[in-house]
Amino acid sequence: MESYENLLKQAYEGLPEKTKEKTRFEIPKAIGHIQGNKTVISNFVAIASMLRRDQKHLLKYLLRELATPGSIDGQRLVLGRKVSPSLINSKINQYVEEFVICPECKKPDTEIKKEERVLILKCHACGAKHTIKTRI
Repeated sequence: MESYENLLKQAYEGLPEKTKEKTRFEIPKAIGHIQGNKTVISNFVAIASMLRRDQKHLLKYLLRELATPGSIDGQRLVLGRKVSPSLINSKINQYVEEFVICPECKKPDTEIKKEERVLILKCHACGAKHTIKTRI
């Protein structure tokens, strides 16, 4: 009969790499391409749903931060100028830090609520409430 430690080690080695990771939330990466003078992000709706945020809110933030016109076309976002994928992904990371991740417990289990005229980031994991700067 094998010891508990040996059995535990065997079980851990049998796990796939994805389950060994400690974080359960990964910031989604934008998948897109450039068409002429426009940039098309083909997974925009999927990014918004993974972040559990309204598409319009994320759209407004990205358009302001990237200083470009744009619109949602079905499942994709069409930006009015050429934008590098690294810049788009860095702006999505900033959005996540500002509007998704709880400042207290650093978990993504949050939602944006409007109380009176103030936007509040409410965390479902720890119960914390934080006001959001309404730069959008």
